[in-house]
Amino acid sequence: MIHIDDLLERMEALQASDLHLKVDQKPRYRIHGALEEVSGLPVLDRDTLVHLTDAILTDDQRCKLESGADLDFAYGNPRIGRFRCNYFTDHWGRAAVFRRIPTRVPTLAELNLPRSVERFAHLKRGLVLITGATGAGKSSTLAALVDVINATYRKHVITLEDPIEYVHPIKRSIIHQRGLHYDVMGFDQGIVAALRESPDVLVIGEMRDLDSIRQALTAAEIGVLVFATLHTNSAAGSIDRIIDVFPPHEQPQVRVQLAQSLAGVVSQALLRRKHGAGRVPAAEILVGNTAVSNIIREGRTQDILSVLQGGKSQGMQTMDDSLEALVQQGLVDVGEASLHAHNKPRFERLVGKAEEPARKRAAVR
Repeated sequence: MIHIDDLLERMEALQASDLHLKVDQKPRYRIHGALEEVSGLPVLDRDTLVHLTDAILTDDQRCKLESGADLDFAYGNPRIGRFRCNYFTDHWGRAAVFRRIPTRVPTLAELNLPRSVERFAHLKRGLVLITGATGAGKSSTLAALVDVINATYRKHVITLEDPIEYVHPIKRSIIHQRGLHYDVMGFDQGIVAALRESPDVLVIGEMRDLDSIRQALTAAEIGVLVFATLHTNSAAGSIDRIIDVFPPHEQPQVRVQLAQSLAGVVSQALLRRKHGAGRVPAAEILVGNTAVSNIIREGRTQDILSVLQGGKSQGMQTMDDSLEALVQQGLVDVGEASLHAHNKPRFERLVGKAEEPARKRAAVR
């Protein structure tokens, strides 16, 4: 019978980011953003799938899964690498998704992110949000920023992750990586504990609820550099999400806190490359300044777009500007880019102008 390690080992050769297992289906790999069946693999019945996935569980993990809870954990060995694993149950039985974690922490340049993103690694304090949908590359961006700090400064970095993904080697900094449910019971509790451990930098895998957001704001307010992720797709949406999670009577004070502490927002989306393998990120980048603070304090998040458009000299850019650049560089197809555009009519006009010189050159040839 096939072993789960055999399926996972194939991922690197296939350049697959994910493996999906479902009862009565063949295993499917996500390759360059699309799910594909691979020839030679069997249809998995209920018993086979349970046998496959049980093979790498501890007794405690198996008990948790059998109790009806979803299960998130990291798995790996030197031969096949590391994977982020999620087990859950659907109508047909057990299901699982495995995401491959590269063994080496990528650089921001390798991720094809703008150079202005690196500025956030050199801050001494404040809150930096890395946002986007699931699978948008947030974990890789966080890891790359931590690696810049690790290689440049002698700092104490604490990460709170669910589960631990990239493993950071010791360079100049001391890095403590703590896994949810293993080293800490919750993000909010982990943040409280971290603040007693003299951190310079705190990385929060996800701000999931009011308590974790409250503690993250407190940490940034008292002078820690805090990186955290949110499942939002724009800078303005990220600000609104943080404020809206609080009861109405607390929101004025939260606006003041966020206005004082927000250092930046990087909102990401991953797009399929036009030519060749792989995907490339588009990113909206907001840098905290006096104008941003005033907008947050006064509840005028609709004006964030104007700040982004006027802040190019500070490294800011809108999502649509990023998408247009990717189209101009020939990295992304117009149709793919337009799916992620915020202002679709404006984006289509911009792209039309950008493509006009290329059409004229083609006509001359």
